[in-house]
Amino acid sequence: MQIVHKGLLLSSIPLLLVSTAAVGGLNGVDVTITNDGTEDVVVTVYDTSTQPNSVVLSHERINGFTRIPVSLAPDDSGRGNIAWTAVTADANSRKCGHASTQGLSDSASVHVHADGACEST
Repeated sequence: MQIVHKGLLLSSIPLLLVSTAAVGGLNGVDVTITNDGTEDVVVTVYDTSTQPNSVVLSHERINGFTRIPVSLAPDDSGRGNIAWTAVTADANSRKCGHASTQGLSDSASVHVHADGACEST
C-alpha cells in the first residue's frame, strides 16, 4: 500500500510543475495582441517586464480583427507588462497609436489600433 502512495506522489510532481507554468511562473505570460479595427496595422510590442525592454513583436503587419499570440516575461508578481506602437499599413492615410498595459495575466488580450495623429520627429 505504501508503494502505491509513493507512486501517486511522484506522478503528481509533473502536474505541479505544469500548474506553476500556467500562472506565469516558468514559461512566461501568454497574451494575445488583437487588431481591433478594420485597417491593417504594423505593430511593435515591447516587453516592459525586462530590463532593458525586449521586443517581442517587431514591425508585424496585423490584418483587421486578427490576433497574434506572444509570450512575455513575468514580473515579480507573475504578471506581464507591455508597451506597443502601431501605424496604419496604408501610407496614404497614415495614422498612429500607442499605449502601455501592466498586470496582464495569462490569456489576456491587448487591443491595438492606429486611429490618432502621428507625431513628427
